[in-house]
Amino acid sequence: MPTPSRSTAAEPSRPTPALSRRRFLKRSASGVAAGVLTASSHSTTVAAPADQEARAPLFVSTWPFGKPANEAGLQALSSGRSPVDAIELGINQCEAAGVESVGLSGIPNAEGVVSLDACIMTGPGHRAGGVAAIEGFVHPISIARRVMETTKHVLLVGTGAEQFAALHGFKRGPKVTPSRRKEWLEWRKQQRQKLKGHDTIAMVLLAPDGNLYGGCSTSGMGYKLPGRVGDSPIIGSGLYVDNEIGAAGATGIGENVMRFCGSFMVVEYMRQGLHPQDACIETIKRIARMDPKGYDLAINFIAIDKRGRFGAAGTGQGFQYSVTSKESSRILQSPGLTSKDTGPVGGNRL
Repeated sequence: MPTPSRSTAAEPSRPTPALSRRRFLKRSASGVAAGVLTASSHSTTVAAPADQEARAPLFVSTWPFGKPANEAGLQALSSGRSPVDAIELGINQCEAAGVESVGLSGIPNAEGVVSLDACIMTGPGHRAGGVAAIEGFVHPISIARRVMETTKHVLLVGTGAEQFAALHGFKRGPKVTPSRRKEWLEWRKQQRQKLKGHDTIAMVLLAPDGNLYGGCSTSGMGYKLPGRVGDSPIIGSGLYVDNEIGAAGATGIGENVMRFCGSFMVVEYMRQGLHPQDACIETIKRIARMDPKGYDLAINFIAIDKRGRFGAAGTGQGFQYSVTSKESSRILQSPGLTSKDTGPVGGNRL
């Protein structure tokens, strides 16, 4: 039997489309026998708008700052570059755009140094690469790609990842910008104990040939302990791609995603037949049932499936995500499962 919710915030009552619910319950019953993920039989879902489907190529990414990144990726595809190039170049745009929580413009750790994490994954071949806790490199997503394509490993961290990047000639930058150092000095003087939340760019792509790809990059939680790594570079947590089903990415407080393999869970719900938006919602509900914090988690997911359907959801109100195809490029509002405000972009404040 499913465990009851531990949330202190009441779940809003939302209508459930009868057809998708019947399909979900049918698949859930078979999933129990197979030992795979199942959702609560009394869970509610938010009906996905009819226009949440588009023809490939289709990019979906977290936050409004994902829109120009999507557009850079689409431009790369249009100019004949590969889907992996499109993910890398799209996220490169965000890493260099001065975003508060991505790239070297991000908030530093407790020692005043920006520590970066990234990963990339392809549907074809189920390949993946990542780097974590690297300092002073402009494009961690590009280093993650090189790990995927030139080594037998999936994840390199810290000094070893930096040595690898230097060996391959990746561009260096400052370990912290002057403005971020000034903020850090003020934090060190006045607060010291208070962490600062963060956001992440997670990007997923349905390519014209029907294959799926994804990438993720972040500077992580502001003023974190040196060596802290969140969900973003961890395959199955901050990002997951299954070429048979779909792809998903996460943003928010990484510890609340990685303890539950959140992006993998979203994909598994899509495997059971759920629309990507419903898969994001059911993942949050499942996590909230298990976590002592209930819905006080500050987590958000995006997802896309092989049909070109897409969606997103968050624990609170205000999570926006970006969707780009040849027909349009939009910033959309996701459903939130509680009335709590997600906070400003660059936020997920603790």
